[in-house]
Amino acid sequence: MTEEKLTEIKKRIIEEDYAISEAEAMELATYGDKKALYAAADEIRKKCYGDFFDTCSIINARSGRCSEDCKWCAQSGHAHDTGCKVYEFVDREEAVEMAIDNGRRGVNRFSLVTSGRKISDKNLDEAISIYNEIAEKSDIKLCASMGLLTKEQLQRLKDSGVGHYHCNIETAPSFFPKLCTTHTIEDKVRTIEWAKEVGLKICSGGIIGMGETMAQRIEMAMFLRKLGVASIPVNILMPIKGTKLENQPPLTNEEIFTTFALFRFINPKALIRMAGGRKGYKSEQSQALHVGINASIVGDMLTTTGAKSIEEDTDEFKKEGYSLTE
Repeated sequence: MTEEKLTEIKKRIIEEDYAISEAEAMELATYGDKKALYAAADEIRKKCYGDFFDTCSIINARSGRCSEDCKWCAQSGHAHDTGCKVYEFVDREEAVEMAIDNGRRGVNRFSLVTSGRKISDKNLDEAISIYNEIAEKSDIKLCASMGLLTKEQLQRLKDSGVGHYHCNIETAPSFFPKLCTTHTIEDKVRTIEWAKEVGLKICSGGIIGMGETMAQRIEMAMFLRKLGVASIPVNILMPIKGTKLENQPPLTNEEIFTTFALFRFINPKALIRMAGGRKGYKSEQSQALHVGINASIVGDMLTTTGAKSIEEDTDEFKKEGYSLTE
């Protein structure tokens, strides 16, 4: 790809709402001048979305004992001796206090995240009670990530004030069966479509560095575009001892940042969100903030501590030119 072609694609995305092809995305992936590629992605972000930077925090509301065989996950019952905590449901007071505290510290969104194929109705009752109390005491926006729920369960979440539902597709459809056999991409798409039908916005992304090719990362981004996803978290695999991917080699920063940039070219109006695995490139996070990113999970992840404190993150986001309020 020439510099002129890169400029033309960028301009068409900005001015014509152009949807790039898979072939064009592959050309961008191999573009030699990475600084120019990243700058173009960031210009698309700025022109299509402005300088608003969305922040969210999560709490591990149900941990361990998961029936699914996802090869990357420390909470899977098929993994061994991962050190993952096991509990049925988070303490109500702990979850409410965390949400209120994070709201006071400027975090935009808060989500309960549960392990398992899907949450039980009993646990859903507990979650809704927690959401109701948070809504009474804080203006932080509410999200949920609770597996392959029924349409009726998703409607209950919507009625409780939840605005976004998170259900990662995890990887490219062509690669997913190599990583998980206990559920399918089609199961996830059905949940996503039901969530959309009841009026929830969708947060869905995945994990890179699990052995997929760059072409499959592009396939994942294209699939998310087709689903009309509003927020796309991009996790970087941090191999955990005891999981099937414990010996997976790490990605380079160039591979990570190029993937971020491609996700922006393919999904110009989505929130492209830094998520788990940020510790792998935290020394270069300032660069990551200029490759098309405009959102991040802050604070702790599900089973690991955060790369930086909320204050360190928000200070850096502001320093790099972002606004944390819409």
